[in-house]
Amino acid sequence: MQFELTKEFINNLISALESEDNSYIVEAINPLHPADIAEILEIVDLPQAQYLYQLLDEELASEVLVEIEEDTREQFLESFSAEQIAESIEKMDADDATDVIQDLPEDVQEEVLEALKDEEHSSDISMLMNYDVDSAGGIMDVDFVSADWNWTVKNALKKLREQVENVDQVYTIYVVDSSNKFKGILSLKRFLYTSDETLIKDIYKKDSISVLANEDSESVALKMEKYDLVVVPVVDENNKLLGRITIDDALDVIKEEAEKDYQMASGISEKVESSDSLFVISRARLPWLLIGLIGGILGAYVIGFFEYQLKENAVMATFIPLILAMGGNVGVQSSAIIVQSLANNTLNYESIFKKLFKELLVALFNGFICASIALIFCWITRSDFYLALTIGVSLVAVFTYAGLFGTFVPLILNKYKIDPALATGPFITTTNDIIGLFIYFLIGTGLYF
Repeated sequence: MQFELTKEFINNLISALESEDNSYIVEAINPLHPADIAEILEIVDLPQAQYLYQLLDEELASEVLVEIEEDTREQFLESFSAEQIAESIEKMDADDATDVIQDLPEDVQEEVLEALKDEEHSSDISMLMNYDVDSAGGIMDVDFVSADWNWTVKNALKKLREQVENVDQVYTIYVVDSSNKFKGILSLKRFLYTSDETLIKDIYKKDSISVLANEDSESVALKMEKYDLVVVPVVDENNKLLGRITIDDALDVIKEEAEKDYQMASGISEKVESSDSLFVISRARLPWLLIGLIGGILGAYVIGFFEYQLKENAVMATFIPLILAMGGNVGVQSSAIIVQSLANNTLNYESIFKKLFKELLVALFNGFICASIALIFCWITRSDFYLALTIGVSLVAVFTYAGLFGTFVPLILNKYKIDPALATGPFITTTNDIIGLFIYFLIGTGLYF
């Protein structure tokens, strides 16, 4: 049965922590999933979380440490010695251990690595730390099962039994030659249903999908999603098998990229956490706020340029918020569609023009509908046909411009290897505000002023 974290449970646990009732704490915590325990550690006070953690057995403690959010893990481990951290890391897979160590200060990283008793485990972690954190090598697991293609099924079974001791989950068998070059995969079903004397090279699947160690982790995750892979082998430039990436690692990458894109679309230029310092958070937000400020000043100058006309026709000013809001909304919607297509690799050269044409039609269609509603409303409430016509025509023009601009900008940014997520949010809104105002007043000059 799934565990439900209730307020009553937390209150009882906090009381036990305050009274140091270790038997109650252990009895309440040990049956829980590591992810649930990690959630509890993030709810209670830091000293209480650290005290609770030390009551866990080594294996459970290592599993819990992996589940703790990255932004709180460093702070959580501050009171632990390098030796204590190393004890937990000894029980982890190399990829999880690498993630934990990389969240620590550099001087602590070295101390933890030196404190590791398993030299092979330490070597694997050090190797993984040499890869970029956003590469396939940076997220791969070095624990897997492989079989030489010259082995018989009987011989392979014996050797694979030795390998699986260090592997938590076996999805497939990787087939390699005598030089450890990746040749393909062998499903467990076919392996188990084949006669003992059959050679592995006669039953494995050739031309299997693999990824390079220096390949971007996001592209790896997208490739796994595209081909419905739960695991994918990682090779070097010589096609030697290095490790594997499992679906849980791919999901972590997708989640992280989604969070980053959401922040960028909100005008936050770098990935930040709520626990980051005031300076770091301000540094991430301020650039786009300054761009918005400049955009606002330029917009004020546009309004000032038509100051005389507005004095003579002040009613035009009352519809400025409408023009600004609709232009910004249309631009953000259009850019969001393109950014999504680019992120999913579903936008090819031929479909770009189709996208542009479709966005143009959508903008015109939505523009005519909204313009018609606004025109009728203005005509009824203001009894001024030319004012209503000005508002209606302006909306159609702003819709069309914003839709095309919101489509073009992500494409241009992507062409120059800039994250297209930057196109959404403040950039589109600010630009559309300035141009939208200019379009509005130009049309007003022709039809109303």
